[in-house]
Amino acid sequence: MRRRARAKRASSAALGPSSLPGEAGNLLIDLRFRTLVSDADWASLSPAIRRRFTQRLAGGNTIVYSGEVAETRLSRAGWWLAQAVRLIGAPLPMSTDARVPSVVTVTEDMACGDQMWTRLYTRRSGFPQVIHSAKRFAGATGLEEYVGYGIGVALTVHVEAGALVFRSDHYFLQVLGLRIRLPGVLTPGLLSVAHKEISEGEFSYTLDIVHPRFGDVLHQRAIFRETEQWTPRCSGSFSRRVF
Repeated sequence: MRRRARAKRASSAALGPSSLPGEAGNLLIDLRFRTLVSDADWASLSPAIRRRFTQRLAGGNTIVYSGEVAETRLSRAGWWLAQAVRLIGAPLPMSTDARVPSVVTVTEDMACGDQMWTRLYTRRSGFPQVIHSAKRFAGATGLEEYVGYGIGVALTVHVEAGALVFRSDHYFLQVLGLRIRLPGVLTPGLLSVAHKEISEGEFSYTLDIVHPRFGDVLHQRAIFRETEQWTPRCSGSFSRRVF
């Protein structure tokens, strides 16, 4: 019942002026992440995280984060999993290279409002790996990550120890207009992504996947800073703001 209520709040949240405490300095914000956690949990987050997840990205605005991958661990099962999902666009990191540059861009699909995330991971040999996904504010939990080929994961949102945490609720397949909930045996396991502030303007991104049979199959931690925000002035012209 609570998840359905949160989903309804998220889908109806408009992009517009905010009257929420602590957001007075931001005239136009995106409330969709904000509606997925309680008032108390939201207030416990750092101002930087609250701002980062309420920045309006409509109209082609794009945020760029740059940093480096601190560590990536893949078990034997995790390596095979990363190879297997190459069939659907390689949505999981395949390299264990550490201390290599990484860039993340976030923009919005101007047609449907989805947040489009592009992650670039440099490798010490060969081309960088590029991962695309879309965050959709829909479904029973109010948020889902779509990776393409009809595959996605419904996410729940939590606040834990000052971090904003996204955790898998279930995986699904969309085909011929149908949405099929995948059984556990056909999924990689419990997925968890934590966004935690480290210092002013610097944050960590931690990805973990735990399989019920094979245990910890994937762990990745990267450090990022906000570097630029691109705003289109008109067709074919962009302005840049450096953080």
